[in-house]
Amino acid sequence: MKIFAHRGLSSIYPENTLIAFQKALEYKIDGIETDVQMTKDGELVIIHDEVLNRTTNGKGFVKDHTLQELKALNANDGKDGFYEIPTLHELLTLLKNYPNIIINLELKTSIFEYVGIERKVYEEIKKSNIQNPIIISSFNHISLQKFKELDSTIKFGVLTADRLINAEEYVKNNDFQCFHPMYVYCTKENVEKAHKYGLEVNAWTVDLKPAYDVLKHIGVDGIFTNCCDRFTRKIEGN
Repeated sequence: MKIFAHRGLSSIYPENTLIAFQKALEYKIDGIETDVQMTKDGELVIIHDEVLNRTTNGKGFVKDHTLQELKALNANDGKDGFYEIPTLHELLTLLKNYPNIIINLELKTSIFEYVGIERKVYEEIKKSNIQNPIIISSFNHISLQKFKELDSTIKFGVLTADRLINAEEYVKNNDFQCFHPMYVYCTKENVEKAHKYGLEVNAWTVDLKPAYDVLKHIGVDGIFTNCCDRFTRKIEGN
């Protein structure tokens, strides 16, 4: 079962900061999961909430601030130290040195549309010339379709937060490759059904060992976890 570091090693370090990603890479993880939004001046930044208040010392919406304004904020998530909000370019530059690490980019387009974000993310991926496997995921499945029109060879992950009827058929019929449900809705039956359709099942967000054990037993392909240090070993020398 693959281990994706959810917003980096975010149980210990400020989520979605470069230090959180760097520390996650010290473990034998399979992938990184993170969130992409767009600034007032059209730059791509890594941050989960549409509102700045929880993880930074700023206030208001991400979309209403320029990159320069966001870079002045402390994204320490209430922890010690000063940490910048990273750009997508900065994250891809880091991960380019780890070509086997899967990069799962969640487009945060469910609340604000962020017109053109799909093309901007695609162009940034191409410009970075990374060799890493890519998954583009979103709760906004229209956004996934827009991205798919740009490049149908990339994998796409359909995020869901509810128990849906025939979810696996929905994912398959829309020609996406990955189903990303909340882990509490994963059963042996729906995992087997997803696999029957050739889909990968990656569950979020799994931080407890009992849940990890159940998901591994029923054949889930991967988990997103804030605690990658709990489920994998540290790489020697780190």
